[in-house]
Parts: sequence; structure tokens; C-alpha cells
Amino acid sequence: MEGFDFAAQIRVRFADTDAQGVAHNSNYFVWFEVARVEFLERYAGGYQKLRDAGIESFVLESHARFLQPAFFDDRLLVHARIHSVRGARFRFDYLVERDGTVLADGWTSHGAVDATTLRPTRLPAWLVESVTAATSSSAR
Repeated sequence: MEGFDFAAQIRVRFADTDAQGVAHNSNYFVWFEVARVEFLERYAGGYQKLRDAGIESFVLESHARFLQPAFFDDRLLVHARIHSVRGARFRFDYLVERDGTVLADGWTSHGAVDATTLRPTRLPAWLVESVTAATSSSAR
């Protein structure tokens, strides 16, 4: 998808669906998290590296817009990109697609906090540099 250089593969499980085989809307936020964690693994050494540095990342806000349903056994790509990395805050955007058709889009905003005090803290320079370099070619 244009503007996204990363995607995680998702397979819709039977447990993700209702009696009609349609994926429940709450699963999209789980899929967003899968893509976000895989993105950080690829471009920033993993979420655990951030935790090992004494930083946690809280989801402050989330949004999803549903355009078409996903069904049991669909193979999806959840595209993810990070942007608006400033101070202690950052945002991820997502597109969920099946065979080139966008099913949903959304975003999550995050705040970095000190793991001990839970007070906001700036993102480490190594993280900002890693994700900025990884996504600099993406259209915004």
C-alpha cells in the first residue's frame, strides 16, 4: 500500500469471528498491536529493547474505521507506519487489506513513560533515529 513500507501477515482465526464468520471489530486492535510489535522488531530492535531501557509505551488513544468485513480464514496484511515522533509521544497508522482491497484503517497514539515512576519520558534518541530512518521513504 502506498505510503506504507511494512506489513504484518494475519490469518483470521475461527475464534476471531461471530456466528456468521465475520471478524469481530475488537480484533482489529489486536491486529494493530501485532503489526506495531513486528514493526518495532524489524526497525528498532523490538519492543523488549525499549522495556529493557526502562521505558513503557502506553496506548493513549485508538481509532478504527471499518470499510468491508474480514471473514474466517482470510489472509490479511496489516500495514503499519510510525510518525509524529515528538518528545514522549508517537503515533502509528494502519491499513488492513485483503488481496489489495482495504478493509479497515486506523491509528493509535502512544505515550512513553518511565517504567518505574510512570511519568512521561522522552523517547530515546536511538529509537527515534531507527524509526525515522526506516520510514523516511514513506509518503506522508
